[in-house]
Amino acid sequence: MAKDARNKSMGWLKGVLSTQNEPVQANHEGKDEPIELVEIVTSNKEISTPAENSGKKYILSKENLDKAAFDLVLSLENMLNERQLLIYKNDDFETQLNAANETISRLKYDLVKKEQLVQDKNKEIRAFEASLTNKQMSYDQLLEDYKEYQSTSNHDFEKISNQLEKEINKYNLLKEESANIQYQNMMNIRELEERIRELEVENQKLDAQCTKIKAEKDELMKTINDFTERMSFSFSSKTTISE
Repeated sequence: MAKDARNKSMGWLKGVLSTQNEPVQANHEGKDEPIELVEIVTSNKEISTPAENSGKKYILSKENLDKAAFDLVLSLENMLNERQLLIYKNDDFETQLNAANETISRLKYDLVKKEQLVQDKNKEIRAFEASLTNKQMSYDQLLEDYKEYQSTSNHDFEKISNQLEKEINKYNLLKEESANIQYQNMMNIRELEERIRELEVENQKLDAQCTKIKAEKDELMKTINDFTERMSFSFSSKTTISE
């Protein structure tokens, strides 16, 4: 009797497990999403009330079970409880997975925006690099022109320096000649001044002589005039007398 009950319990357990695994397996084969909570609860209700479907109510009655069947029923209840707990955890994991998927979608969207921003920045960087390259080329050209200008300026400076040195030497020679000429002119001026003083002295002497001679001439002219008057008076008297 106990052996028949044990066999019936084992057969019922296999049927329940096979019935329990069929919807789950079909669900996994049909799609990758986890089992819906409604289907699991319905399946659990169907499993927890096998007496209504199979008509074997006495199998689940713990008073009519032997120790092995009782242990098996307890193990089955524990398995179902663990399965329900796993379903709840699975729902929680599914919620977390959906939230994670939303986060991943948002991050992907942000990543696309950032990639677009990076591409824009790369374009700007390439534009800056092109501008910098052009400026570098312009700078190199200006530097080359400056070096050439510096070389030309140095050459011109050396040329002008040599010319200036020659002009300075000429100026120094001319200055020395001018100093000599000024000294010679000064000596000539002194000689001329001395000659002028001598001539002035001679002029004064000559002027005195001229004055003396003029005085003598005046005296002589006076004497001649007196003599001429006397002679004229004498001639006039003689003429009168002769008449």
